[in-house]
Amino acid sequence: MSNDQHRMGGTLAAHAIDMAEMLDRAALQHLVCTYGHAIDRHDYPLLRTLYHADGTDDHSPFFNGSADEYIDWLPSMMAQWSLTSHAMTNMVFLLNGDQAEGVTTARTWHRSADQSYDFIAWGRYADRFRKQDGIWRFQHRFFILESSETRPVDGGDAFPTEGVALAAAGGNDPMYRGLNLIRTDREQRA
Repeated sequence: MSNDQHRMGGTLAAHAIDMAEMLDRAALQHLVCTYGHAIDRHDYPLLRTLYHADGTDDHSPFFNGSADEYIDWLPSMMAQWSLTSHAMTNMVFLLNGDQAEGVTTARTWHRSADQSYDFIAWGRYADRFRKQDGIWRFQHRFFILESSETRPVDGGDAFPTEGVALAAAGGNDPMYRGLNLIRTDREQRA
């Protein structure tokens, strides 16, 4: 590998990171984390901005196709869950000019619509990204399951929740009452 490739993020090995590479990595991390936010808040217009027009998504065996079809399919799939939480943890990116690949460890939590069970999955997103007009977007997402569990909801509160703001799917989440910039951003896409 040439020193130029090494400097531009063309390796996972430890290397000196210049400002351009740092900015690309920050943009990719923002993209990956925004995906989880968009899914959990059912902000499908936001989600659409994260994929290239010819982007694809593979959540086999449930869905495998274009990003637009994936986003159109999501509301029916999400209807079986009262709440979800997608936490993106370890992220590594390999850069090659306006192309990149990345692997993100993710923990996803789903509460059933009838409140009777939780489904928790650990896995990885294997992504291909493309930078166009200075903006990184998903070209292709592929989810790899590593483990999952289903747990009954016992109905008891191990933690006192009286007076605590409780999460809600979609635009009714309490954060929109206190975060005017984020609420306005969502309203502008609606």
